Amino acid sequence: MRNKHSLKNQIVAVTGASRGVGKQIAIDVARFEGIPLLIARSAEKLKEVQQEIKDQTNIEAPIYIGDIGNYEDVHRVFKNIDEKFPHIDVLINNAGFGIFDMFKDAKLKDIENMFQVNVFGMMYCTKQVLPKMIAQNKGHIINISSQAGKLATPKSSGYAASKHAVLGFSNSLRLELKKTNIFVTTVNPGPMKTSFFEIADQSGSYMKNIEKYMLSPAVVAREIVKTIEKPKREINLPKWMEAGSKLYQLMPSVVEKVAGQAFYKK
Repeated sequence: MRNKHSLKNQIVAVTGASRGVGKQIAIDVARFEGIPLLIARSAEKLKEVQQEIKDQTNIEAPIYIGDIGNYEDVHRVFKNIDEKFPHIDVLINNAGFGIFDMFKDAKLKDIENMFQVNVFGMMYCTKQVLPKMIAQNKGHIINISSQAGKLATPKSSGYAASKHAVLGFSNSLRLELKKTNIFVTTVNPGPMKTSFFEIADQSGSYMKNIEKYMLSPAVVAREIVKTIEKPKREINLPKWMEAGSKLYQLMPSVVEKVAGQAFYKK
């Protein structure tokens, strides 16, 4: 297991920190003596997370209120961070959401909003921290994508497209930063037991169909925090789903034929 002091005094900005895996990441960072910066829209929920971190770890986790999908909010948030912290060691672009619909039924505004948060919000935040990371030749950007970004399924066209974009952006940025000491990691989890599905799957049918396969946010957060200490290119969870997405890249028509109804769990 890691040395408990491995993240001591590291400044880790976490978007979408008010719930789900973002909340768990922030708690785990504090447990290893890092300083999580909590970023989300809900002041009330962030204060609850802040207090939970204080109670569990005695770490003071600053909170910053803003909509990641709004550039002015993002600029203001990071300007406020800059006034207190000289640099950010790690940016974890976790904020995001999904809505599952057949494309013929999907609202274009919903798809636009998914791209605004999942893709442009990630870019907005990265744009804010990258100049300082380059100047100090040190940093780590961790972008939360999804297995949906590698293997799209019915009723997720808008969401999958946004996560494909996250992967494309991250892979290009990684190459741009190859000659620096700045790492770019993408995280591709399968379905997790979080409030994500309160919006994505309002019927509850998808959750019911896949409940036994769903990941715990604690497991995903643990792997993400581990990669802060030992950076890696990608984190793919669960392993069997990673194998499926790799096979799909090699033989898409075969996988689509063999998987059959497995793609129609939504």
